Amino acid sequence: MPIVMRLDVMLAKRRMRSKTLAQLIGVTEANLSLLKSGKVNGVRFSTLAAICRALDCQPGDLMEYVPDQQAESQQKSG
Repeated sequence: MPIVMRLDVMLAKRRMRSKTLAQLIGVTEANLSLLKSGKVNGVRFSTLAAICRALDCQPGDLMEYVPDQQAESQQKSG
């Protein structure tokens, strides 16, 4: 997937543990772990806003667009 979650990086920058963030935003540690690993297909804006509020960051600090190499090669050849 071309969207890569950088939540672990922001947690490290803020010196916050996943458990603490999960408690602050009201999600389970398991769901936060899935979000950190990128094994989800989406995130609610309310959850994203809660994470940004807790970590004092912007959504762009948590996610990065990394082009899919296969999609890029198809665009160049097509």
